[in-house]
Amino acid sequence: MKNNFYRFQEPAPSEITPQSIATARRQFLQQLAIGTMTASSLSHSAWAENTSSTKPLSARPNMIYTAKDKPTSFTDATTYNNFYEFGMDKSDPAVTAKSLKTHPWTVQIDGEIKKPLTLDVDSLLKLAPLEERLYRLRCVEGWSMVIPWVGFSFSELIRKIEPTGNAKYVEFTTLADPKQMPGVGSRVLNWPYTEGLRIDEANHPLTMLVMGMYGQTLTNQNGAPVRIIVPWKYGFKSAKSLVRIRFTEKPPITAWNRSAPEEYGFYANVNPEVDHPRWSQATERRIGEDGLFNKKRATMMFNGYPEVASLYSGMNLRKFY
Repeated sequence: MKNNFYRFQEPAPSEITPQSIATARRQFLQQLAIGTMTASSLSHSAWAENTSSTKPLSARPNMIYTAKDKPTSFTDATTYNNFYEFGMDKSDPAVTAKSLKTHPWTVQIDGEIKKPLTLDVDSLLKLAPLEERLYRLRCVEGWSMVIPWVGFSFSELIRKIEPTGNAKYVEFTTLADPKQMPGVGSRVLNWPYTEGLRIDEANHPLTMLVMGMYGQTLTNQNGAPVRIIVPWKYGFKSAKSLVRIRFTEKPPITAWNRSAPEEYGFYANVNPEVDHPRWSQATERRIGEDGLFNKKRATMMFNGYPEVASLYSGMNLRKFY
C-alpha cells in the first residue's frame, strides 16, 4: 500500500478532543492541583514505581497469531495510554494508576451460562495454557501500537462456562472505584465503563483474554490484572481491569456508544473507508515512529486481520460501524 507523507501541523484542541473530555480534563487537573498529587509529578520515577510490581509470565509464542510488525517499545506502550479512569491525558495513567490494587481481585462471570464462576487472577492464569501473541492495536484517534500480549483465546473461557442458547452477546465491565481511580469523578462517561461483543466475535480465536504483556504481568496503566483484546477493532473495544463478564440475550449498552452514539457504533471495526466524524481513518501514526518527516501508515481493513471478515458477511459496514 502507498503511504502518504506526514506533514506536521499543530491541530486545534477542538479538532482532536471532544468538548466534554476537554472540560473533564481541566477538572481532573484542578483536582490534582488541590490534592497531594500534581500534574508535575509525571516523572520517570513515578512511572518506574508503577511498573515495579509486575512479575514474569511464562508463555509459549503463538506464531499463527503473530503480526510481522516491529513491536512498540515497552516504554512507549506503558507511558502513552487511554485509560480515562486514571485521567484524560495519555501520560496520566502511568502515574495515577499506581493507586490501583490488583490483589486480591476477582472477576464475576455470569448471565446466560450454565456454569457461573467467580475467579481470582491466579485461577484465570491457570484456566488455559498462556500464549504470547504480537497484535496490532489501533486507536480511533489515529495512532497505533504493536504489543506482545500474554493470555489465551477468550473461547477457552466460553467453552468452560457453557453458554445457553440465549447467549447472543458478551458484556465486559471495568472496575469503577473513585478511591483508586481519580478519573471516575469526571463526567466524560457514565461509569462503570462497559463494552460488548457478539458471541461469535468473542468466540473468534483472535479475541484474547489478557493477563500480561512483554513477558510479564500487565502494568496497571495497561489494564491490570486482566483485560480483553480484540485486535481487529478500535482500541476502546478492549476493556481493561475487568471485574465482570456477563453473557446476555440482548446487545449490551456500551460506554462510548451511550456517550456519543453518532461517533461510536457498537461494532467499532477498523475500517479506513468510514471516517470518524472528526478524524479520517485512512491513515495512522505508529507510536515510536514520530518525527517531522516520518510517513503515516495506511490503515488496513480490520486492522490487517482479514480472517474475521466472514463474521460480517452481508452486513453494511458503513451502517453498522
